[in-house]
Amino acid sequence: VKADNRQDSKSIPQKKVDWFNYGGIARSVQFDELKGISVLKNHIKYTLSSDLKDATVCAEVELYNAESDKVSTTLTVAVGENTIYSGEISLEGGESATFTTDEVVLKDVKLWDCETPNLYSVCAKTDTDDLSDRIGFRLIEAKGGKVLLNGKSIELRGVNRHEEHPEWGFAFPAKLMKKDIDLILDLGCNTVRGSHYPNTQIFIDMLDERGILFWSEIPIWGGGFPEPILKDPDVVARGLEMHREMARYYYNHPSIVIWGMHNEVWTPYPCVYDITKQYHDLLRAQGGNRLITHATLCPNEDPCFEFDDIICVNQYHGWYYGEFSTWDRVVNELRERKEKLGMADKPVVYSEFGCGALAGYHVPFDSVRWSEEFQADLLNYTLNLFHNDPMVVGFYIWQFTNIRTSTTMDLNRVRCFNNKGILDEYRNPKAAYFKVRELYHKFAEENK
Repeated sequence: VKADNRQDSKSIPQKKVDWFNYGGIARSVQFDELKGISVLKNHIKYTLSSDLKDATVCAEVELYNAESDKVSTTLTVAVGENTIYSGEISLEGGESATFTTDEVVLKDVKLWDCETPNLYSVCAKTDTDDLSDRIGFRLIEAKGGKVLLNGKSIELRGVNRHEEHPEWGFAFPAKLMKKDIDLILDLGCNTVRGSHYPNTQIFIDMLDERGILFWSEIPIWGGGFPEPILKDPDVVARGLEMHREMARYYYNHPSIVIWGMHNEVWTPYPCVYDITKQYHDLLRAQGGNRLITHATLCPNEDPCFEFDDIICVNQYHGWYYGEFSTWDRVVNELRERKEKLGMADKPVVYSEFGCGALAGYHVPFDSVRWSEEFQADLLNYTLNLFHNDPMVVGFYIWQFTNIRTSTTMDLNRVRCFNNKGILDEYRNPKAAYFKVRELYHKFAEENK
């Protein structure tokens, strides 16, 4: 097995990114010897009844005959203790086919949510192979200016997280994943954004089990995608294929409630409107019950909000530009623009905001940039502002931990790290961690 980490003008991501692209094989690789008719995909599709008590279920199963001759087999599909299909299937030698079962109604299903993350085993089985997974029955919606989980309004209290560690790079051990989740829950978060690439299935499995909502996206990071590259049809096609793969391999996970189309791409480029429409249409058709969005740098100029279920904004007032109080003005500007566009009821999430802090640098009697106190003060200001604004339904702090970004020092990436983590790269908390924990738990109580 060999991994090729070389990049060119058609790569996703591009060479210019705000994280360190480690080379090599970062996740486990498994080889299976296929015999007879094998199961390659098992998507469980469902709709919940209006009272959310029953689920109308079918399975979309992709099969492949690994033999050179025609083979017949019995295909059985089960959800929990319920067999929803059993019948004979035949395929010619080397043939692939996708089979959709008839719909079956499952009565009195237990819903998946943050407090009670109920999971059901699912299995598609032939005479020579099986494919097992888990699902959770839940409904995510954006309407009336709110995000609703199983019909109940929910405030998204989250962090942006890179799957990276200075000792392990992207080959992130499962034990550390559990530690991250323990810290995330201690903070009072109910959601995580996987910035800026799909996270490993092991981590998503853990989120399913712990009842944490997840935002998954592909690595189209704006700073590395100038207009000529965005116009390249091969780049557009690669993005479509990456979205298709993400939806295929992560389809059954109930924790994934948001698909992100791209991050900080300069959307006023005319080509980006067309790209966004293509990505939206694919995810809507193939992505299941998820909210679709993109994270924008330019909310006052962005023409792509029509493709978003929730409007997501990345801004760094009080750090790269402006003062803390600048946030009051820009939030109101977005409100006014939404009204002019006829999107007053479309919910807003602040998907990136924050500032850098050097761990251990304390200036307790003044608000000095790069100090732990400055970071805690800025997050205190912004989080209270967002929480108290009825337009804003969620916020993802940038970021959970410090991350390595390059091997070249600059003034905003001291130590060659992005130091905006509320924990350092070894998961030691800064002052902001304790302030965020205080606020997130307070917000959770107020939203009960």
